[in-house]
Amino acid sequence: MLEVGWASQDMTPVRPAMILGQKHLRVGSQAMDPLMATAMVLREPQSRDCAVMISCDLASISCSILDSVSSQLSAQLPDLTPEKVVMNGTHTHTSLVTVEGSYTHPGGDVMTAVECEAWVIDHAVQAGIEAWQSRQPGQIGRAFGHAVVGHNRYAAYAGGEAQMYGTTNRADFIGISGYEDHSLDMLFTWQPDGRLSGVALAIPCPAQVDEGLSVFSADFWHEIRLDLRQRLGQGLQILPLCAAAGDQSPHFLLYQKQEAEMRERYGLSEREEIAERVGIAVERALQSTRPETEPVRFRHRKRRVELSPVSIERQQRDWALSELERYHPNTDHESWWPRGLQWVIDCFDGVERLSPVQAELHFIRLGDAIIATNPFELFIDYSHRIKARSQAAQTIVIQLAGPGSYLPTERALKAGGYGANPVVCPVGHQGGSELVETTLDVITELFT
Repeated sequence: MLEVGWASQDMTPVRPAMILGQKHLRVGSQAMDPLMATAMVLREPQSRDCAVMISCDLASISCSILDSVSSQLSAQLPDLTPEKVVMNGTHTHTSLVTVEGSYTHPGGDVMTAVECEAWVIDHAVQAGIEAWQSRQPGQIGRAFGHAVVGHNRYAAYAGGEAQMYGTTNRADFIGISGYEDHSLDMLFTWQPDGRLSGVALAIPCPAQVDEGLSVFSADFWHEIRLDLRQRLGQGLQILPLCAAAGDQSPHFLLYQKQEAEMRERYGLSEREEIAERVGIAVERALQSTRPETEPVRFRHRKRRVELSPVSIERQQRDWALSELERYHPNTDHESWWPRGLQWVIDCFDGVERLSPVQAELHFIRLGDAIIATNPFELFIDYSHRIKARSQAAQTIVIQLAGPGSYLPTERALKAGGYGANPVVCPVGHQGGSELVETTLDVITELFT
């Protein structure tokens, strides 16, 4: 029987801190709701193979955070090796800046990025230790469902272009750019006495309902936690997982007025509406899900890959230059956005060299299901290619298990728009295909 352990830590800062997620700097000093670090441990006692999965209410997980958390956990837990630690972010845009140089520090008592990084590492490590030490024989069961959370965020136009959050009342608007994924992947865990202990929940949508606020917030995951605990028990642990959703968000391009009208009738906020939809789907799935009675085959593998970089065309270089020149003299030219624009110019001009991009992937087999992670904001076409060809009965593709740059499709790169621009997507569509094939190869190995 698998050993299962759970723990969570409140990592809401107690001092003002910079907030990541926009091109401009925001500083938060208050919290709308808690920022959490949640850990789930799975361990097969005979083989001692294991996985420590830690989800944080952050935009993404830097390599520095992952390396520090992995090394500290393995140092304090002798039976754990660093490669067994997996971390992911929920991509909330109302959480901490943890990478130095993202913005120019405003001074005063505002936490630096280095201080925020140490704060996150400390709480993630503590959650991992508590989950490891609390593990006990448990049972697991998988389930699948649907709930409307994410929507394709690209408007397509007759000239072949697309814009993220583009207007739809233009005469040349021809439709939404791609498919929408409303799937929910669920993994339930039970204690030895049969009580439900937790659920790992994969939603293909970043946590960005309130992405422009200057307060700390876990966004819709906070309401989901409240709703699920109301339905299934206050002690329930929830592991938030952002499934592949590089071209999705919770924002409507169409039906905005109708949705707002109906939420007013229901007396719900947008986040509460999402939580209710998810809660209904989870409760329904749980009613038809039973824990596995036979021993669950468990295997965990990590794979490092090099993916082909994006190619930069003349028009992208010229666009980056025009954007850079438009910046107001008082704008922070040392922040991440203008530095990214300069990188595009330098790469095209030969000042910088485009190199393959390294990525860390994790694969966890649980019976006839597989969890496959990647560090990107992965456009959903890649996820669907993986799921369609996977040998697993259920394939759960998790993004943002790492730094979180976009990985758009060839179609998206041709249409353009934020998210399909080299400033934020160092890996091109060829690299996306390489990621798909590598993922499928490892899944085949784990089921052989």
